[in-house]
Amino acid sequence: MTSPAIPNPASTVVLVRPGPQSGMEIFMNRRPEKMETYAGAYVFPGGRVEEVDWSEKMLALVRGLSPAQAQQILGVDWQPEVCIGYWVAAARELFEEAGILFFTGGNGAASLAAQDNPAGRLAEKRKSLQRGELDFPSLLKAERLHCDVSRLTYFFHRITPEHYPVRFDTRFFLAALPRGQAPLHASEEVAESLWLAPHEALSRFESGAFRMAPPTVMVLRTLAQHKTWHALCDSFRLT
Repeated sequence: MTSPAIPNPASTVVLVRPGPQSGMEIFMNRRPEKMETYAGAYVFPGGRVEEVDWSEKMLALVRGLSPAQAQQILGVDWQPEVCIGYWVAAARELFEEAGILFFTGGNGAASLAAQDNPAGRLAEKRKSLQRGELDFPSLLKAERLHCDVSRLTYFFHRITPEHYPVRFDTRFFLAALPRGQAPLHASEEVAESLWLAPHEALSRFESGAFRMAPPTVMVLRTLAQHKTWHALCDSFRLT
């Protein structure tokens, strides 16, 4: 009998913003048909946690949460440095796939592409990061930035069932869209993206026109229980 595949550590970010009539909208990506996992499915930005996400050089650039606090939030007995790697991976993947910056400058102030850094240069570095030609801490150090994980709220955990050939141990984070930023419509691993209300995504899924993995559906059902944007922010202390 074949042993179950070992789950790969992964992080996913559910990006949210205010919607019409005091509601909310969530950001979703459709994966290209050529992808090995969840091809053609609608997902939230995310991916594997890499060793560099909790390396010594990366930890020196993290702001907003300590490794010990990350360990306490996850409720595990792993090394604290490994725990905060999930937050870093979430911020990195959000930048790689959607171009959203959860970065701060050296003085702690928010640094957006249109302000402290030429948009074109960061856009090119995002592509290099996505292709594996540049690692995240090197990008941050070169731009004199820090990774700000304070706006990522941990709220859901899912491990792929044992009968799947590829498995993930995924931590889901919730984050409000930063003011003044807009995500990319498409990127290297994203065929298209859209904003829609949780109940609308669920309705499309139930009609068979919107393919999603079970964890994505579970997250949407949880979010749909919060009827307004303010209720969601109050429940998860979003800023």
